[in-house]
Amino acid sequence: MKKATIAALLFLAGATPGLAQSCDEFWYQRNMIYKEAGYCFKTANAIRNFGNAGCKYDDQADVPLSARQRAEIAEIKSLERAMKCAP
Repeated sequence: MKKATIAALLFLAGATPGLAQSCDEFWYQRNMIYKEAGYCFKTANAIRNFGNAGCKYDDQADVPLSARQRAEIAEIKSLERAMKCAP
């Protein structure tokens, strides 16, 4: 995908996801939402970046997220797919 197309997607995406410009930034923004909501990370990379201090939820499905947070995560995931980021 050309940079102009990606830039257009980022612009249309809106506030928070629009600030990210790389797969790593999208990954960080998406997981920050889970961290702030109390998710207990499982991967070494996520634990290294966010830690698990104060976490409450082992299953992502159990994390209490607002409709806005869920929409933001869905938007970030969509942009990650558009940029062909690793899952």
